[in-house]
Amino acid sequence: MTDPGSELPARFGDLTFEAAATLLAEQRMPPVDRWNPPDCGESHMEIRADGSWWHNGGPIARPALVKLFASILRREADGSHVLVTPHEKQRVAVADLPFRAVEMLTNGAGEHRCLIFRLDTGDLVAAGPGHPLRFDVEGDQLRPALHVRGIIGNGLEARVSRSLYYEIVELALAEGCEPPVIWSGGCRFVLAA
Repeated sequence: MTDPGSELPARFGDLTFEAAATLLAEQRMPPVDRWNPPDCGESHMEIRADGSWWHNGGPIARPALVKLFASILRREADGSHVLVTPHEKQRVAVADLPFRAVEMLTNGAGEHRCLIFRLDTGDLVAAGPGHPLRFDVEGDQLRPALHVRGIIGNGLEARVSRSLYYEIVELALAEGCEPPVIWSGGCRFVLAA
């Protein structure tokens, strides 16, 4: 498995869009959707609402270990989350969404725009047909999310940070559409009011 996080510069924003697209194309994830091992119970792990990973009540402080666990995370049909290998799977408690979209690169404009997001694990995701953005409102809070992997509608998602949402809003408003929309990878995503 390629580790794009080890190849990223100190700041994701210092990366050219072309270099980010190359790293994105080189990413490989384990085929967790094809593994169907027996359920082995609880992992005693949790992913808190702020995106931090915990085990037995203590934070997991090693980013490489979090990245490893994130690579074998899967969402089940019932909405639960599990760590899965070819030989076993263990449940993980997830308070919100398992990942955070923390940085973004944009290229092009209008229908030709492409957005590449860096997750808190260092993985890259380009918004588009296989990775839709959604802009939900829950109560009085906006809850933007990006599909990361798995079945759309029941796969793993990343919570888009508020600062990135504001960047997306600025890009959408500059396009002058009503209601505001953002394009990425040939897909049109309507922003919530």
